[in-house]
Amino acid sequence: MKHNVKGLGSFISTWTPRVACLFIAIVIFACVRYFNMASRVVRIPLSVTLPDAASGVEPESLVPDSVDIVISGDDDLIYLVDPDSIHASADFSDVSSEGIARRSVDLEFARDVFEDTALTLRSDPDVVRILFRTSPDA
Repeated sequence: MKHNVKGLGSFISTWTPRVACLFIAIVIFACVRYFNMASRVVRIPLSVTLPDAASGVEPESLVPDSVDIVISGDDDLIYLVDPDSIHASADFSDVSSEGIARRSVDLEFARDVFEDTALTLRSDPDVVRILFRTSPDA
């Protein structure tokens, strides 16, 4: 009977280092994954749709023609993304009064590629602002 108690004690005493080693391995894995994350910034053209002349307004401020795209993810994968496969647009066609109009930048890209590789994509800025005034022709 005494032999069984000794066996149980040795089993418990060897279990503690195993759990500690597993915890340390998980922490090291998480740190390597976190420090291997990087960001890449590319500038792509922005397609802006303005209101037609019948709406009675026209842009007074500059209309942006490009936007920065931030690609975040694994350092080995972010440089494999082709910036030409990403399209950015902002639609101001529904603006009908004076003032500052804000629209979010819509990004079109192959979502399945980014989901499979755990890459994230965002525009900087994510909102475009344009000042509109009443058209002198109206």
